Amino acid sequence: MTDAPSRPNEKAPFGTFAPDPQLARILGVTQGCGEGWLARRFAFALRALGVAMLRGKPADVERLGARFRLYPDRNVCEKRILFTPDYFDRAEREFLASRIVPGFVFLDIGANVGGYSMAMAALAGPGARILAVEPQPKIFERLTFNIQQNPFGTVKALDCAVADRNGEVTLFIDPRNQGESSVKIVGSVDQSQLKVQARTLLDLVGQEGFDHVDAIKIDVEGAEDLILEPYFREAPQALWPKAILMENSVGVWQIDLPKLLAEKGYRPAAMMRRNLAYVRD
Repeated sequence: MTDAPSRPNEKAPFGTFAPDPQLARILGVTQGCGEGWLARRFAFALRALGVAMLRGKPADVERLGARFRLYPDRNVCEKRILFTPDYFDRAEREFLASRIVPGFVFLDIGANVGGYSMAMAALAGPGARILAVEPQPKIFERLTFNIQQNPFGTVKALDCAVADRNGEVTLFIDPRNQGESSVKIVGSVDQSQLKVQARTLLDLVGQEGFDHVDAIKIDVEGAEDLILEPYFREAPQALWPKAILMENSVGVWQIDLPKLLAEKGYRPAAMMRRNLAYVRD
């Protein structure tokens, strides 16, 4: 784990970028728009207006039971948490919350700015151990800042990619959505590239000294198979996660990942709009 270089905004104390009255009114409306199609369209229109008003600046807010400094410009994750937190993977968060037990061990692979990690930390209590893994230096800096603004003491951030081998890998980043990155080329053909260090999942679990994993969330834009296939091949069953939440990348995976999970004793628990949930009893 290395320290990302600081930016001026990350040196300013939390609250420096509190929403002004006009933005606060917009946030109040977008947070309470409801689930209907028209309500969502209205919330998204106001959200676009709010992003434009910020002009690239962040906003300091409390969301999902935690404090965040959020930069909604060019990061869909931060935009959703700031303006429409109820739309931020609510079914996924409820699934993970249902798996919380004393001593909860949760791995957040592709943590972005910590939405899942902070939400689980707020619920799991002081006995939890949460590992938030994010390879992009700029996003990692935001993640570590958000962790530091909260009293949980249960979240640790690591700045690396997770792949099928240790060593340097190329990370592909969508310039229109900085939170979207992968060690595979997916989506936009004009993706930027960045060399980062990668670790295997088994190496990370061993380094942290985990003797079990209650839940893992993997959002790595189609590279989930590169992480899980070698892990199941090499890790002892005691370290197999009891619950898996992963992005549905059927058609991108190089193997039949649902079939592999079935072979390892996992059963489908839920199918969300973008993600798949599995459990192993």
